[in-house]
Amino acid sequence: MSNGKKKGKGNAKAGNKYLSWAYSEAAHFAIRFQPEAKRFFERKKSKTNGIVAMRAVAHKLARASYRMLKEQTPYDATKAFG
Repeated sequence: MSNGKKKGKGNAKAGNKYLSWAYSEAAHFAIRFQPEAKRFFERKKSKTNGIVAMRAVAHKLARASYRMLKEQTPYDATKAFG
């Protein structure tokens, strides 16, 4: 308790840990083999640290895979990474 407020219990579970791990692995490979992802990663890494940049790539891949499943369209790196 601090100032009459309960602290430290926000965002206790931030998603499925196995799915998060899988997208992190996919982000590693995307950065190695996809120029668009590598360019986004380098740009993000210059402003923050490498871990935050890697998680940003993983988040973009997660959003891209959701749209692929929802709209039944093939993967397009230019849409995912601009």
